[in-house]
Order: sequence, then C-alpha cells, then structure tokens
Amino acid sequence: MAVKVTVFNNGPIRIEGDPSDFILCDAQGKEYGLAGRRAISLCRCGHSANKPFCDGAHARQGFQSVCEARELPPPPPPKA
Repeated sequence: MAVKVTVFNNGPIRIEGDPSDFILCDAQGKEYGLAGRRAISLCRCGHSANKPFCDGAHARQGFQSVCEARELPPPPPPKA
C-alpha cells in the first residue's frame, strides 16, 4: 500500500502507511523514532507542545486553514 498523506482542514497533516515505507527526519537528517506507528499527525498550526507532532492545539487555538487538492504546474526544466 502506498503512503497516504492527508491535509486536514483546520488541523494536522496525517501520514499513514507501513512504518517501513516512510521515515521522518529533523533538519540535521536524524530520524525520529516512531515506534512502529502506522500513522502520525504533524502540526500545521505551530502551537503544538510536541512539535513536529500534533497534540490537538489547533482546536484550542482556533487554527483555520482549508486546503483543497489541485494540480501543480509542471516543474521547471533542469538548468543546463
């Protein structure tokens, strides 16, 4: 099964899939230990006390962001 990423309206980004199919790394490339979880939720509101993971702070803070799926334009051609 492919890894599924869902952007919830007014909430987190949810990543679901086989734990061997995705890794989450910090800015230095060090992996977060996900303890075999098949799903994780990442904070979008910036208020989580457990960043980068969601702790439900978006609901307490009244975070609002609606994101509808759309087609992205093609990437620019590689520079020669």
